[in-house]
Amino acid sequence: MSGPRRQPGRPGPGGLRVIPGRHHGQERLYVCHPDGRSAAWYDREAARVHLLSEAEREDVLHALGPFLTGPVAVGPPPVPTAADLARLSLHPDDDLAPNRPGEALLIALDRDPGPATRLRPDPRRRALAAEQAVGEALDRLDGAGWHTVHSVPLPGGDRVHHLAIGPGGLFAVHSVYARRQRVRIADPVVALGRRAPEPLLRRVRALADRASYALTAEVHPILALIGPADLSVTAPPRGVRVLRYEELPALAELGGVLKPADVDALHAMARDRRTWTRV
Repeated sequence: MSGPRRQPGRPGPGGLRVIPGRHHGQERLYVCHPDGRSAAWYDREAARVHLLSEAEREDVLHALGPFLTGPVAVGPPPVPTAADLARLSLHPDDDLAPNRPGEALLIALDRDPGPATRLRPDPRRRALAAEQAVGEALDRLDGAGWHTVHSVPLPGGDRVHHLAIGPGGLFAVHSVYARRQRVRIADPVVALGRRAPEPLLRRVRALADRASYALTAEVHPILALIGPADLSVTAPPRGVRVLRYEELPALAELGGVLKPADVDALHAMARDRRTWTRV
């Protein structure tokens, strides 16, 4: 198709705008009306234009013309799966998918920032840094068929820091800030630097067990450490993977446990706040 090169976001025929976006880690170009309603979207990888209305075919293709390379298929979007329908039926207040890594801590710090002092830094900010780093690493697995729900609230005030769901199974990931500290592990005890040891592995296993109960599927616990200066394990943790932050991308290499439809169905359950009210 010929014509002047147009930048995304510039209005085309009928006021249609082409806006770049991402869906499950894949690039998309959305064609939108001036009021924000979608008219179509273009999946670059599949080379397919999904039309929401056949009557707008000509205007949509004209708007997308400068961005299309080679032949493309044009047709209606795929029939939604059961997981898609469950997601679409969620009330926004019950949908946990928009949660940012460390969502609960971000809200708590916004309500009560605490004293600003270098001598006694707020431990919540270090915990937040750990959750954000781990969360960003897990979010990067999206393109490998994984989904992550962050800051999953549980009754009693506890929460799962990150729930990763993908071809390799389900993982409840607990983030710990350990930068420049020596970490010693003797199941169930974890000692960070000069702090008193605590039975952290017992808690990590309990959180994974609660997630397993809620989702009626096996959830494996992971303890993710941010920047430890040294890590020694004198008693191997029972059923808990202990990973440094840099090792999290290796989860993408796991597979053979869940099919894509199972991943989507479990993600639809996990993102629903009501799933977690009785665990």
